[in-house]
Amino acid sequence: MDFNLTEEHLMIRDAARDFAQTELLPGVIERDEKQQFPNELVRKMGELGFMGVMVDPKYGGSGMDAVSYVLIMEELSKIDASASVMVSVNNSLVCYGLEAYGTEEQKQKYLTKLATGEQIGAFCLSEPEAGSDATSQATTAEDKGDYYLLNGTKNWITNGGRADTYLVIAQTDREKGHRGINAFILEKGMEGFHVGPKEDKLGIRGSDTHTLQFNDVKVPKENRIGEDGFGFKFAMKTLSGGRIGIAAQALGIAAGGYELALKYSKERKAFGTEICNHQAIAFKLADMYTEIAAARHLVMAAACKKDAGENYDREGAMAKLYASKVAMEQTVEAVQIHGGNGFVKEYHVERLMRDAKITQIYEGTSEIQKIVISRSVLKD
Repeated sequence: MDFNLTEEHLMIRDAARDFAQTELLPGVIERDEKQQFPNELVRKMGELGFMGVMVDPKYGGSGMDAVSYVLIMEELSKIDASASVMVSVNNSLVCYGLEAYGTEEQKQKYLTKLATGEQIGAFCLSEPEAGSDATSQATTAEDKGDYYLLNGTKNWITNGGRADTYLVIAQTDREKGHRGINAFILEKGMEGFHVGPKEDKLGIRGSDTHTLQFNDVKVPKENRIGEDGFGFKFAMKTLSGGRIGIAAQALGIAAGGYELALKYSKERKAFGTEICNHQAIAFKLADMYTEIAAARHLVMAAACKKDAGENYDREGAMAKLYASKVAMEQTVEAVQIHGGNGFVKEYHVERLMRDAKITQIYEGTSEIQKIVISRSVLKD
């Protein structure tokens, strides 16, 4: 495996890093406190091509590879995980799902706007009783001939209040189990489609997370994605790629904490010298750097598998499992290195620590990743 980045990859990484430092960093603490993320920054990310990184240019995308995508995700996540999760959902779950499995009409109508950032998308799978257990969909889509009648509730939906296009997973025929599940495209403003209050979260507070309710929403037949009963497979295939994006987010959160801790350790003095000169701190930094480098290799390996057109289910699960663990552990260490200042908002590391936890939960908990990995290993 070639671990050297191309000139194009370096340019993409540097563009994302520059945007994160100049556009995302100012106001990030205030956005976290107020649970807000400005539409202006989403528009700018769209102009840079971050909202449709891997989408074919004929649909308004950037036409980049998965390696470019994870480089962008890492740099954004070092500064603001609330911004990067918007990018991840729009790219990995919504744009990918539509481009890979949607009809040409669906792509022209929805994908072209989503890939440019003109609109933003949401992926709606989780429910009050169906988070990790995606087969137990309580949301129903009753076939009425020309349309489906959708009823149910979706929880913890990223971009839930600000999205324009929603990909919704629902049960059409319960007797068929997971083969009776379908995926549908919904639009904001459809009659009977209600957005609940914003969730007050521990981390990624700038991202928009809502409960959605569907009360007799009429969904045209042409808004179904794939053949009848394709919904569960659609969700699993889409989430597999989404895990690479969240793994890259976790990597960025960890790397952001490390960079702040390294800088602080060279400035803060104790016992007559900079604290980086004390072995206790130096060894922490060594462990952090090593763990983050290992996580980066796993993330890049998964992205390379995806770019090669190979099956990346196991690699994506391993990357997410390990990178999220590293994010949680190393942001705690970043706070520790900062001492009392680490508990203060203006030093940023406490926010990164709060943001890290969700990477072990959404788009498949760490326990689900172990199921995916173990099943793959046992087949070998």
